[in-house]
Amino acid sequence: MSHDLFEAAKAAMTKAYAPYSKFPVGAALRTEDGRIFTGANIEVASYPEGWCAETTALGHYIMGGGGKIVEIAVIAERMAKCSPCGGCRQRLAEFCRPETKLYLCDDAGVAETVTMGDMLPYGFRGDILK
Repeated sequence: MSHDLFEAAKAAMTKAYAPYSKFPVGAALRTEDGRIFTGANIEVASYPEGWCAETTALGHYIMGGGGKIVEIAVIAERMAKCSPCGGCRQRLAEFCRPETKLYLCDDAGVAETVTMGDMLPYGFRGDILK
């Protein structure tokens, strides 16, 4: 099932607005019920006020009703195996579990599979605030 998530992230990357960095990124999230939410990075002239592809995808996910995220794919046009930045790792951790699969992609597809726990082993979790 990871290939269709890769394709969704790749399609999202084509919609990136990255006129300054020239570094388009796409992300796709799959929920437990099979829904896919995508996003691309969006830059503005006033750095660092833009936002990442993962953040855009999370916005679509929240507006679409949320759910349990079970898989994530990230692709960048100019870098194979681009991982979410530190801020996006924390944002994703809010809606994922440590075992959630994260696919790091290149032009051909999934290049490496890790988990969110691998990427953010000591992430701050909202459940401790309850």
